[in-house]
Amino acid sequence: MIVNAPPVVAQDKPAEPAGIEIRIGYLRAYEPQLALSVLDVPPRDEGVAGATVAINDNNTTGKFLGQSFKLDVTEVKPGTDIVPVFKEMLARGDKFVLTDIAAKQLLSIADVAKENGVLLFNVGATDDILREEECRSNVFHTAPTRTMLADGLAQYLVWKQWPKWVLLYGSHEGDQLFADAIRRSASRFGATIVEERLYKDTGSARRTDTGVIQVQQQMPVFTQGLPEHDVVIVADESEVFGSYVPFRTWTPRPVAGTAGLIPGSWHPASEQWGGSQIQNRFQKATGRRMLSKDMQAWTAARILGEAVTRTNSNAPEQIEGFIKAENFSVAAFKGQKVTFRRWNWQLRQPILLGDGRGVVSTSPQEGFLHEFSELDTLGVDQPETACKLN
Repeated sequence: MIVNAPPVVAQDKPAEPAGIEIRIGYLRAYEPQLALSVLDVPPRDEGVAGATVAINDNNTTGKFLGQSFKLDVTEVKPGTDIVPVFKEMLARGDKFVLTDIAAKQLLSIADVAKENGVLLFNVGATDDILREEECRSNVFHTAPTRTMLADGLAQYLVWKQWPKWVLLYGSHEGDQLFADAIRRSASRFGATIVEERLYKDTGSARRTDTGVIQVQQQMPVFTQGLPEHDVVIVADESEVFGSYVPFRTWTPRPVAGTAGLIPGSWHPASEQWGGSQIQNRFQKATGRRMLSKDMQAWTAARILGEAVTRTNSNAPEQIEGFIKAENFSVAAFKGQKVTFRRWNWQLRQPILLGDGRGVVSTSPQEGFLHEFSELDTLGVDQPETACKLN
């Protein structure tokens, strides 16, 4: 007897998560840079490497949720009109853009971005004006400001009871702005700048005019005859003379600022608070240690990854709402979760103070108190802000 087998009933497959693609643009102004030491020449992929590692981190979680993160890197020359290039990025579908460009370039696209529903994350520019007089509601800043960097340094020097400073500053715009930040910090924390000296850039060849001319003779003479002081602070973002100052001053004194003891959002030797985890991942992926701009880009991309994971959406308005929520925070290997200042969308973060070998200290320093967050002792606080967001 033949027994007919029961009909096979088709089983519904478990529903797979709907696929979401998140395109993150990276707009950078780049050209090869010189430095007084070949050891200080920025890596070709500075910043981009941090974003790339974050994209990989995002995809590790995203693959279980049907989320795919992609990085779209666009390079322009410094000082060029970036609006046409930015519009090309919009046409490719970039709704979230990390920017490593000058303040003027960022302001040229900020309103265009807002009109098109695009969120910008400033990972490179330290200009306070971007968070103050020219702040924008669609621009988030993971790069610290010059005032945050200067305050982080100043707190340590005051804590060390080194309140008498000499300020040596360069003739370029960035040098002048950092010098202004140092002056503000001195006034804010009770230090005294006993003398200032301007070093004018004469256009000499920085890699060849060294030795006797630049180092053995010029630096000691440049620092001769100073009043009694504890520290020499250098403001030389343009890398014209600053690296020549340590160990070459007329009077033996420690050097800080853009040379010597340098403040930053990160340090390649930082391994506290789980920092060895991100350092190891970064070094495996890139073959080098993580720099401040890498961390700033990594943090921005991870903020987006966290927001997409929590909202399960790639819609800019939902991502923006999540990031701007009162309880938003993100882990960044700095001993505490970091948050945004709601009055100008600047990321609160500790400032690491390091030399060429390691981390010397981390600010805010003990004893510098604040009503709401000790991190707000670094940079422009809410009562001082000139930012007026819509």
